[in-house]
Amino acid sequence: MNRTIKHISIALAILIVVNILAGKVYQRFDLTEDGRYTLSQSALDIIDSVDSPIDIDIFLDGESFPSEFRRLQNEAKQLLEEFAAKNKNIQFKFINPLKEEATREGNIQQLTQRGLTPMQLSVQENGKSSQVVIFPWALASYNGVTVSIPLVKNKIGVSQQELVTNSVQHLEYAFADGFSKLTQSKKRKIAILKGNGQLNDKYIFDFVKKLGSYYFIAPFTLDSVSSSPQKTFDNLKTFDLIISAKPTEAFTEKEKFVLDQYNLFGGKSLWLIDAVAMEKDSLYNDSGKSFATTRDLNLTDFFFKYGARINPVMVNTLYSAPITLAMGSGSNSQFQHLKWPYSPLSTSSNNHPIVNNLNLVKFDFANQIDTLKNAISKTILLESAPLSKLDGTPKEISLDLVIKDPDPKSYNKGNQTLAVLLEGKFESMYKNRIKPFELNDVKDIGAETQMILIADGDVIKNDVIGNKPQELGFDRWTGQTYGNKEFLLNAVNYLLDDTGLINIRSKEIQVAFLNQNKIAKEKTKWQIINIVLPLILLGFFGWVYTYLRKKNYRG
Repeated sequence: MNRTIKHISIALAILIVVNILAGKVYQRFDLTEDGRYTLSQSALDIIDSVDSPIDIDIFLDGESFPSEFRRLQNEAKQLLEEFAAKNKNIQFKFINPLKEEATREGNIQQLTQRGLTPMQLSVQENGKSSQVVIFPWALASYNGVTVSIPLVKNKIGVSQQELVTNSVQHLEYAFADGFSKLTQSKKRKIAILKGNGQLNDKYIFDFVKKLGSYYFIAPFTLDSVSSSPQKTFDNLKTFDLIISAKPTEAFTEKEKFVLDQYNLFGGKSLWLIDAVAMEKDSLYNDSGKSFATTRDLNLTDFFFKYGARINPVMVNTLYSAPITLAMGSGSNSQFQHLKWPYSPLSTSSNNHPIVNNLNLVKFDFANQIDTLKNAISKTILLESAPLSKLDGTPKEISLDLVIKDPDPKSYNKGNQTLAVLLEGKFESMYKNRIKPFELNDVKDIGAETQMILIADGDVIKNDVIGNKPQELGFDRWTGQTYGNKEFLLNAVNYLLDDTGLINIRSKEIQVAFLNQNKIAKEKTKWQIINIVLPLILLGFFGWVYTYLRKKNYRG
């Protein structure tokens, strides 16, 4: 008896000690195979310094949600619980803005005005189809500042299940990026190059506006390099990144020398280059024709030295965005979406953080990039579909292409590189050459740096209607939104990211879903298995037990 009391006392003492330690030592364990609830170090670094509440309203709530989006709802909740476990200032709640009929329309209008566009979904349950509207967004507020966080990762041509899988994979980056905008002050500076016929401000407005929430941005011209080269170079070095959006006028040797030294001193750069002069607008004339010609920007040797070459050819592919034309005459004319091989839709098969889980990127009269052997690391970011061919210049382009059936056999050039990332220590193109002018400090081999080269300037160009810039990537004729803005933003964030936040995008998460068609088809069978069968087994075991009990007592 004493031994039993002693054992019980020891067990109680151990339980008390364990409870005390558990109260002081808090630990959560992620047992998922893909580590989906293990926050990356860069995300933890962002919330580590948060010393006042971040209030998050998530609009993923509702009784009529499709089962796939209930999964997204649960994943968002569990991820935010992980953030809250690391910092108690992360506070969140789920809201259904459409719950009350009296306030429904007002809430829809208010959220839409804030840029939180609703999404209409098809619900397939019990063999029936219906439509439901949701707001896949979150609003995060911190110290009087509020940012919107998109919770759905759109991608053209995917099912709702694939859409949710992409969105779950994107959740940690979406929230961490939102927290970063709230808590991290702007540090990096971007120069938008002017003076060489680059795109007018209104055509890059939407993207520059998006960049403005992350970085300081200012225009920069190289015109003064001829009179004050040292001052121009010193001023350019104060920027962390330069963007040249579709230059149309050739660069002088003095301008190239400044840009070359900027690269070698560690400056980052994003180039959007058209090696062929051809605009879609030039086709909208009485003849419906125009000539594509080579555009010489005097940059061939510049990029060649760094390991890349943009060739003055046009990528012609069967996997492309349509062109919208008015067919017919007078009041009988109708707008039709027709095949247009010079607008490649580009994607990537690798999981580099710039392009992982990326929507299709739309090009117009894109050129082809060759990569050359040297010490620079090269990562192909975007390429055309395998069914592609190359058209040289000069070449007449006619809208009559839309009524001609292409010959698939002629599209035999395979994937064509449209965007490439160059990383490493660049060698100066002016090494062992006479310099255009003297600088105080000249490098022949540079520091580690990065450059992204895109063989089409229209990737960054937004439409302008009535002198009002439209959203980059949105096609008002088809209603499709392409991934141009996200791709460019990822590219800039990668080039300037010193926190590693962009690398969260390469995190792979697998989400399993139930087959709704199979559920509807086999509903009765599984109801019988899960409800009737257990009752039968329970009755059988009860009968056996009663039989054996009676038998024993008789004996």
